[in-house]
Amino acid sequence: MRRFLQNLLKKTIAKFADRISSRPDKKRVDKALTELYENIKADPGKKGLVLPFDTTKDKFIILSDQHKGARDGADIFALAAKNYLAALDYYYKEHFFYINIGDSEELWENLFITVKRHNKATFEAEKKFLQRKSFIKIFGNHDLYWDNDPLAPVSLQKIYGQKVTIYEGVVLQTTINKKPLEIYMTHGHQGDMQSDGNWFSKWFVSDVWAPFQAYLRINPNTPANNDELKTVHNHMMYQWSSKRKDMLLITGHTHQPVFKSFTHLEKLYYELDAAKKKGDKQAIAEAEKQIINRENKGDKVPNFIGYLDTYFNTGCCCFDDGDITGIEIADGCIRLIKWQYGAHKVSERLILEESRLEDLKIE
Repeated sequence: MRRFLQNLLKKTIAKFADRISSRPDKKRVDKALTELYENIKADPGKKGLVLPFDTTKDKFIILSDQHKGARDGADIFALAAKNYLAALDYYYKEHFFYINIGDSEELWENLFITVKRHNKATFEAEKKFLQRKSFIKIFGNHDLYWDNDPLAPVSLQKIYGQKVTIYEGVVLQTTINKKPLEIYMTHGHQGDMQSDGNWFSKWFVSDVWAPFQAYLRINPNTPANNDELKTVHNHMMYQWSSKRKDMLLITGHTHQPVFKSFTHLEKLYYELDAAKKKGDKQAIAEAEKQIINRENKGDKVPNFIGYLDTYFNTGCCCFDDGDITGIEIADGCIRLIKWQYGAHKVSERLILEESRLEDLKIE
């Protein structure tokens, strides 16, 4: 019966999950992003940190949206946990600074003590970065508990063995070609009316959606599930970032990877257009083939083109095939990366997209 219901309801449930979790409002998004950025710059250390960095030496990995749960049918992180641990092991050995930009723990559906009990290995892996002073933890809408519960500092100390300050954002600062560049990061739920402090959404997810999802064992986070509402939210983030001078914006929240303001399907349309202009029949055929494949899997036809390379989205660490995606900043480059299970289920790192910071078109 469970399998029958899974096959019958999976697409409908995926669409419904997006609908109850996303309702972005442009004015609210613009106001929230601007206020947070200005607060961080005016009073570093309160809502966020300002970190200068050297593009030739410093390395960062930005991940989000693990949604660590209770290892039950509703735990969308369970299948990706080994990839996440492999990634953290790699980044620790390679001396990356780890910035977690929110929704690391699924605290709408679970009590903190339950998440702690079932995710000891991941917390131990994160603790190693903290001990080396190379870890920043930012809250999202599903782990808002870290910011607004008076017991949160005690809970965090139980996890990491020391005091941990929770932030809402961070601003990295560097110089590229003798010009300043800021990289502003936050979870991205700000201004989303279904997520930004909405008690009804939290109640519905916790008391109605989670038990239903647990029974059906459905993870709506398919790599191809680029729902229209998510794209709308990413578009709003792009619009805000495109009006800023010498700045990149990196968020999570939508679970939809974005590189240089393009989702994967949008990038394919861009490549198709370029191939047509060159008259490259082989490239045209390949782009059209991939576009059809993505649309058949559920991708939505693009509704915006990112003319500037100002917006990036980490994607998530809870895709239903166990893949995780994130953003690396290292060696003077910015990269969209994926960790997947390769041969013999061994985790492997793939670079999906890469650009030198100096080559980004940001104005």
